[in-house]
Amino acid sequence: MAFAIYPSLFFTVALLVTTAYFLMGGLPLLVLDHDTGLDARFVRGFFNVYYRAAMVTASGAALSYALWGRFTFAIGALALVALALLLRRQLLASMARLGERIQAADAAAIRGFRRVHGLALAANAAQLVLIVWGVLRLSL
Repeated sequence: MAFAIYPSLFFTVALLVTTAYFLMGGLPLLVLDHDTGLDARFVRGFFNVYYRAAMVTASGAALSYALWGRFTFAIGALALVALALLLRRQLLASMARLGERIQAADAAAIRGFRRVHGLALAANAAQLVLIVWGVLRLSL
């Protein structure tokens, strides 16, 4: 269906913007000391919103690519949905566990939380690179 190119373009741009926005927004949060429960809850909430937005935009992209007949890209977008779901489940659970320990002034938990935060940002950067690579492949 030729009309599906327009939603594909919309959802691809939305996915790029969402991923880039949350990457740029998450980097300055590394400046936080992560030594209070409030810091941990804020960062965890930030990534929760990101993963939900990523799942919605990637799902829309997958559906629109499938309607357009670009099944390889639809599968790639579905892989992004699955990755966001997995990361949301694993990383947010780790952040919640570590956030509880941070309340007890556990120095190891603070280091662990910063590590998980950095891992979440690295995964976000990898997703952005993957999306840009896919857009470039689509344009060829």
